[in-house]
Amino acid sequence: MTIAHHLDDATLMRYASGDLDEAFLVVVATHLAMCEQCRKAVRYAEELGGEMLFACEPADMNPAALNTLLNRIDADEPALARQEAVRGDLPAPLARKVGQSLENIAWRRVAPGVKRHVIEMDNSTSSSLYMLWIAPGVAVPEHGHGGSEMTLILSGAYRDDLGRFGPGDVADLDEHVEHQPRVEDGAPCICLIATETRARFSGLIGRLMQPFVGI
Repeated sequence: MTIAHHLDDATLMRYASGDLDEAFLVVVATHLAMCEQCRKAVRYAEELGGEMLFACEPADMNPAALNTLLNRIDADEPALARQEAVRGDLPAPLARKVGQSLENIAWRRVAPGVKRHVIEMDNSTSSSLYMLWIAPGVAVPEHGHGGSEMTLILSGAYRDDLGRFGPGDVADLDEHVEHQPRVEDGAPCICLIATETRARFSGLIGRLMQPFVGI
């Protein structure tokens, strides 16, 4: 797998510091399971964070803090080890949410050539996490966002003004980007998407379809 599009440096730093909400955390962890380059970048960010902590002035801590941390370590395996695991034909971070195979996803048709599967969050969050199945040759209406959007390609590929996105590639976008992905011929594109807000469609047809599509 050749990955051409990676996570933004700011996203990697937020992940390393534990500053991502659940929807974006799932997308980032799933990409890390597929991308050695970004795993190395996370390790570097974690090391940098550790050095910054050593440079800080000491502060009093809750007497139970150490035991709490040790109990959490004992109860769970290291984060990067989890990310490198695969369950069935999916990376483990995603498989824990949707099962071990794309074949078993409960899709709901939301538009011609487009199906969606909403992934429920364990914690309260204003962001959304879902998967899209888009048929070969179909173009999503041009759109932007009121906040961040992160799209990870699981299978198939699409093209837009930013380039070609295939398996493992991630589009880490902010509110300033507008694009119109078009799926390549030959195979459907299946992707995992986290968004802070609903899409902001540019054209009349897209705006009319949005209440039915739900993205």
